[in-house]
Amino acid sequence: MTEMTMTGAINQAIDQEMARDTRVFVAGEDVRVGGPFGTEAGLLDKYGPKRVVNTAISELALTGLGVGAAAVGLRPIIEIMIMDFVTVAMDQIVNQMAKMKYMLGGQATLPIVVTTHAGIDSSSAAQHSGSLEAWFCHVPGLKVVMPSNAYDAKGLLAASIRDDNPVIFISNKRCMQTSGDVPEGDYLVPLGVADIKRPGKDVTLVVTGRMVLEGLEAASELAREGIEVEVIDPRTLSPLDFTTILESVRKTNRAVVAHEAVEFCGVGAEIAATISDRAFDDLDAPVKRVGAPFTPVPFAPMLEDIYRPDKDAIVRTVRELLTG
Repeated sequence: MTEMTMTGAINQAIDQEMARDTRVFVAGEDVRVGGPFGTEAGLLDKYGPKRVVNTAISELALTGLGVGAAAVGLRPIIEIMIMDFVTVAMDQIVNQMAKMKYMLGGQATLPIVVTTHAGIDSSSAAQHSGSLEAWFCHVPGLKVVMPSNAYDAKGLLAASIRDDNPVIFISNKRCMQTSGDVPEGDYLVPLGVADIKRPGKDVTLVVTGRMVLEGLEAASELAREGIEVEVIDPRTLSPLDFTTILESVRKTNRAVVAHEAVEFCGVGAEIAATISDRAFDDLDAPVKRVGAPFTPVPFAPMLEDIYRPDKDAIVRTVRELLTG
């Protein structure tokens, strides 16, 4: 095991998969100099310009390049710098990438990974701070992955690259420099399998991306009050591991769902609805949600701090749930 950042873990996953399979290549804006977050650092020197492809500033063209390459047998990794920019490429992602295998009766497979970076950070303002994962969870044909730490990031990305279906791989910007122990060798974290980050018996807390870190801090604070929170990281948002979530809820009889995205129509709404639908008789209280307000992300640092969901919001919600 080696301690490394999530950035380093993603870089290592791409490196190992490119070494393992010559069909794998990476394309995006500035990837030859390491990419916007350093996740492609050093790859140009190892694999050359044919497999590390700088593109024009056109997410539509870049994603179309990946769709075409995947359809003829390559395994592209398409880097879209900031998640808000996927809006430019939505036709290629939603109408081509997600649907081509189905519309061609399985004659074409689309082993393509779109990596992108989401989340609220450093006053990046409304067009550079989005968490749009719910959009893609709503599209049949796409898998959606959102790691919260270095270990999961490396294993999930390797599994995504080897998958024969399109995968949207979302890293939260505030998680990129967090560190953890990561195996140096090859390993996979299977898609569609949640992880219990902290066991507990009083409340089930389902958290995604950066909010996993906030959730673990909240659980530690609540533990000092005698409240044992079970923290679950889905890791993959589509397909979603409802088996693990429902087993936890049937044990704790209470649930809170938290994500950084806008609360309205977020992934948390689907999780809360499914818990209410499939574990209603096990609940001692309604499912609670934590998410961002229904406004664009503000630029001003003070407003951004107020807007961003955090540990304190989770702690307040858990206390409200338990006190009624």
